[in-house]
Amino acid sequence: MKEGFRQAMAWLHTWAGLIFGWLLFAIFLTGTLAYFKEEISHWMQPEVQAHPLDDVRSLNVAQQYLQENAPTAARWFINLPDARDPGLSVMWQDKVDPGKRGNFIQKTLDPLTGLAVQARESMGGEFFYRFHFQLQMPHPWGRWLSTLAAMVMLVALITGIITHKKIFKDFFTFRPRKGQRSWLDGHNAVGVLVLPFHLMITYSSLVIFMSMVMPAPILASYGNDTRAFFSEVFPATDNAPALGQPGRLLPLASMYEQARAQWAGGHVGRVAVNNPSDVNASVNVFRAGSDSVVHDFGSTVSFNGTTGELLRVSGEPSLPAVVGGSFYGLHMGHFAGPVLRWLYFICGLAGTAMIGTGLVIWLGKRQLKHAKTDGMPFELRLVEVLNIASMSGLLIAIAAFFWANRLLPVSFAERSSWEVQAFFIAWGLSLLHAILRRGRQGWVEQLSVAALLFMAIPVLNALTTSHHLGVSLASGDWAMAGFDLTCLASGLFLAWAARKMQRRSAPAAKPERPRTLTLKREAH
Repeated sequence: MKEGFRQAMAWLHTWAGLIFGWLLFAIFLTGTLAYFKEEISHWMQPEVQAHPLDDVRSLNVAQQYLQENAPTAARWFINLPDARDPGLSVMWQDKVDPGKRGNFIQKTLDPLTGLAVQARESMGGEFFYRFHFQLQMPHPWGRWLSTLAAMVMLVALITGIITHKKIFKDFFTFRPRKGQRSWLDGHNAVGVLVLPFHLMITYSSLVIFMSMVMPAPILASYGNDTRAFFSEVFPATDNAPALGQPGRLLPLASMYEQARAQWAGGHVGRVAVNNPSDVNASVNVFRAGSDSVVHDFGSTVSFNGTTGELLRVSGEPSLPAVVGGSFYGLHMGHFAGPVLRWLYFICGLAGTAMIGTGLVIWLGKRQLKHAKTDGMPFELRLVEVLNIASMSGLLIAIAAFFWANRLLPVSFAERSSWEVQAFFIAWGLSLLHAILRRGRQGWVEQLSVAALLFMAIPVLNALTTSHHLGVSLASGDWAMAGFDLTCLASGLFLAWAARKMQRRSAPAAKPERPRTLTLKREAH
């Protein structure tokens, strides 16, 4: 009975990993890239230059710009620059008739000059963040599919722990150049090394979409009025209505300082101003999500905009909100500094490698049974094609996304959407190539292309912008320099992988018979 249970778990682990493995590989890899989405966005919009941080100066610059360009707007929004995102972002909503929603207009400002930066249109790192849980599908189908994949991933992790009864012993065992045994050793090693991270990421993703996957308690308590549930969980600020009388907005910097004092020195992430030209203007200062592991969705200090009076300070979150905010904060990693963020990134790559090696192991075991035959069954050939396209093909698509950012004209219409289209066109071409090329040759060619594309990104950046490595390193712009260096390192690693694959695919030379043995047999 005990052996039967483990065998059942092994069967479930194998087939759950295979059916959803290709999708999980894409989700894990793009989610891993999303840990540096601000840095990726900075590289993809090089016009937004990094400056020494000064929140008070940035806030004054933003207020002056909005007062000159949107004095009668219904609302202002100001996102302050930080160490990861150097842009000072302002947005305002046009004032329209009651009951209608005005248009939103967004600009990126230079924190020093206050001038609007004409940055190229780009999805930036936001594309990877959105793709990893929406899969570029219409709402809500992408979220449902990614959540289903997360459930399967959790099942695969638990069944993998049950199946490998010597899992910790196997962690310290690696036998290189042993074919399938080496792949299995690597699969076990990366699985055990970051097992707590895998469990945390997978389970927390389910908690984030809990209201979608487990709506029964919400429906039982609120009926069909689900909006009431979200209003209670994420309470909106109670802003005073406009009185229709002109008023003068006080400097926002003083309210910024008062808000930080309320948080004992906590950081400000965003400032919202309602009815800025009205005598009843209100100002809401929102705390930055990077201040704590527990993400507090409603940490706000509100002021009267014309008198500076402190109106309200949001209270302490409830215990369920703390639990949910903890899982959200751990999953997103906003609190992480540079070292911890790199650790997140490495653990994410380990999770991606664990999925990829599992797919390779499944196919390798079954290919051995047909090694002496001329053909391969259709189902194995299908898995081989999907393995190549979903792994090396995805890497080519990511590199094509970055290349499109530099090669498309800055003034090109719908530029950001064409960056995304370049990503999927490259991915589709890699699938076609995997269909036409068999076995290791397909791997070698696609890995080689991905290596060349990634290694050439720093050169492409130097040829198309003035923010090459010589400039970014000298100015201390580590986000720009780090992106170029990471692409170069990725390209070198992929070139090494392609070379190793090429060596293994080369037919071994047939050993020559000793001359003396040949002569004796001829004499006999």
